[in-house]
Amino acid sequence: MTSGSRREARERALSLLYECDAKGQPVAVVLAELPLDPDPFVIDLVRGVDTHGIRIDELIQRFSIDWSLDRMPVIDRTVLRLGAYELLFRADVPIGAVISEAVELAKRFSTEESGRFVNGVLSSIAAEVRP
Repeated sequence: MTSGSRREARERALSLLYECDAKGQPVAVVLAELPLDPDPFVIDLVRGVDTHGIRIDELIQRFSIDWSLDRMPVIDRTVLRLGAYELLFRADVPIGAVISEAVELAKRFSTEESGRFVNGVLSSIAAEVRP
């Protein structure tokens, strides 16, 4: 898979997880309602964030100083979850690629400040889970 298609897959995963959050629906329901199955990497990201959500959220909470998960913008929280999942469970993806892609998603779909925030939190997580 090329980096361009991985980037598109991350965007698709972000939109699906955002939809789950906005509708309050489980991942399985949102995936089942899709007219076409998404790329396997998209499915891995979405299901991975869902399956490991408690561990991922605990890590994010620990490293997002003074920000509770429920106070974060939905996009920022979702981007952090995707990045944390990749750092924890996708050793095939380099740390730099995970963080860079997450920062780009945050800047593109949220704010410039979100990019810095995501960078800081994911860098801290990376230092712990991939020393």
